[in-house]
Amino acid sequence: MIFGKTKTELKVGVFVFTGSLILVMFVLLIGDFKTWTSGYNVDFIFNFINGARVGAPVRFSGVDIGEVKTIDFIFSPEEQKTKIKVSAWLKKDVRIPSDSTIWVNTLGLLGEKYIEIMPGDDYESFLSEDDIIKGTDPVPMHEVNQLVKSIADNLKDSFEQVNSKEGTLGRLLYEDTIYQELEALLKDLRLHPWKLFHKTKEKKEKKKR
Repeated sequence: MIFGKTKTELKVGVFVFTGSLILVMFVLLIGDFKTWTSGYNVDFIFNFINGARVGAPVRFSGVDIGEVKTIDFIFSPEEQKTKIKVSAWLKKDVRIPSDSTIWVNTLGLLGEKYIEIMPGDDYESFLSEDDIIKGTDPVPMHEVNQLVKSIADNLKDSFEQVNSKEGTLGRLLYEDTIYQELEALLKDLRLHPWKLFHKTKEKKEKKKR
């Protein structure tokens, strides 16, 4: 009886161990083998990251090469300003020029944020472990809205000016005198195109004198 009980416990133990091993391997597969893949960490400094989150992809020339690991606030004594430090894990075999441009980009229609890296021209200096590089801040949406509103207001003012017969365009559209003078000038030039060359000829003669 004791032997039978021990044998059953052994089977249960083997089953639990095998199940745990399969679970660990599955988790590693989901994590893209980052536990087994060598890489390095770099920090990107921003003033504004527009909703980028931990786990967001990091892309180099449009290709996934890593992910955001942590996002922290830091204080810059030089600028007397609070900034955002985005720490990212990158694949070891990817060599990124130190003068590369980094910014927060938007992926697809769902608006997922990720870090985009556009390679620079300095192929003698590359990012390495714990390097810090300044990123380019995305434009906040409220600034975009203000710009659109400003353009819309300017267009509205222009249309109101035209409707009020003000400005060159307004007078041209609504005042018959200017329109008639332009029409007469064009008609005269069509009938006597030599007048254009005649003016030029007169100027040349004056220069010779």
